[in-house]
Amino acid sequence: MTPSAERPHDPIDISSFAFWARPPDERERSFAELRRDRPLSWHRPAETELLPNPDDPGFWAIVTHADIVAVSRDAETFGSGQEYGGVMLEDVPEDVLEAAHSILAMDAPRHNRSRRVISSVFTPRRVRRIEEQIREQARIIVDDLLAAPGETDFVTAVSARLPMWTISQMIGIPEERRQEVADAANAMVGWNDPDYVGDGDPMGVLLDALMTLHTASFALSAARREEPADDLMTALVQAEVDGVALTDEEIAAFFVLLCVAGNDTTRQTASHAVLALARNPEQRRRLVEDFDGRIAGAVEEFVRWASPVLTFRRTARRDGEIRGQRIAEGEKVVLFYHSGNRDEQAFDAPEVFDISRDPNPQIGFGGGGPHFCLGSHLARMQLNSLFGELLTRVPDLAVGEPEYLAGNFINGIKRLPVTVPATGS
Repeated sequence: MTPSAERPHDPIDISSFAFWARPPDERERSFAELRRDRPLSWHRPAETELLPNPDDPGFWAIVTHADIVAVSRDAETFGSGQEYGGVMLEDVPEDVLEAAHSILAMDAPRHNRSRRVISSVFTPRRVRRIEEQIREQARIIVDDLLAAPGETDFVTAVSARLPMWTISQMIGIPEERRQEVADAANAMVGWNDPDYVGDGDPMGVLLDALMTLHTASFALSAARREEPADDLMTALVQAEVDGVALTDEEIAAFFVLLCVAGNDTTRQTASHAVLALARNPEQRRRLVEDFDGRIAGAVEEFVRWASPVLTFRRTARRDGEIRGQRIAEGEKVVLFYHSGNRDEQAFDAPEVFDISRDPNPQIGFGGGGPHFCLGSHLARMQLNSLFGELLTRVPDLAVGEPEYLAGNFINGIKRLPVTVPATGS
């Protein structure tokens, strides 16, 4: 068996900054070749300015839908915990994983205990209240959009605004701190983008953002212990399941996860979806014709098309096997969700945006298993409410060309110009 340090790397370079700065269609052509010719391939370590590791031999690329699902559901073999390096493609310091990734970077039994406590706060009553808040937030956002006709940035005015507003109101972030928290959440996923790094360094940007979010969480949790309120932070500081409660540090890590993952899933899906509907007017027309009957299926296609999270990593906790290839203990495998959502073996005509796609086994919320997205129901609610308002009240929204975020983690649209007509309802 060839040692991993001596194994040749695949000729398609999916590890470089340059690859992830290419347009999405160009990247997809590379993944289509891998799915067709080399569905399991070995690659050099990802380029990184966070924690370069000269001894890192590389990683296995998991690019097919079936393999992503299989690895996701085999948590006994493929771990996510801090001791295995967490879920980022790049190596990240263990203290950052503890502070930022919460249950994402945990394996059983700790993952199961923490997830049970966190899940317990999402009671039916709380979920109903959140849903009411989302509907009202979506209505106000579109009110504001119509109040200022002309050209604007859809990301700033709409898709970034809704999820952060939902999270802020849900968890109880004071209004005067919401923009600060939103900026820090953006920096957490934009550490390798010039817009966020500026004259600084990526690790400094990441750590500064993390400190901002932890400071906000500690202040809020202390305030809620002193004076409880009807919000998620109060529920988190009071929650206990089978004698297990969350520490303030664990609450802060979940706060970071909620502000980052809870923001980007809806934000990026909404941005990609409004662009896809503009480029596919017949699909937009079909959705408008029977919105209530078709929106549930459309949301699944929005998520498949957007694949807002591009990659998650797992590490072999023991020797395993994929497609007859031995995966040695300690070797990294990286799940490329966007590739899985374009897999010809799992979807008919995956290159076509089709709101009536059925079945639609999209893996935009993960491939199943213990780490399936905890906030998937929340994201679906937001997308349903937002597009219900947009499609009925801004029928002539003109959509321009996007500016994409460069990076291997979030399938981001940084800016998307739109023109709002002078008339609307």
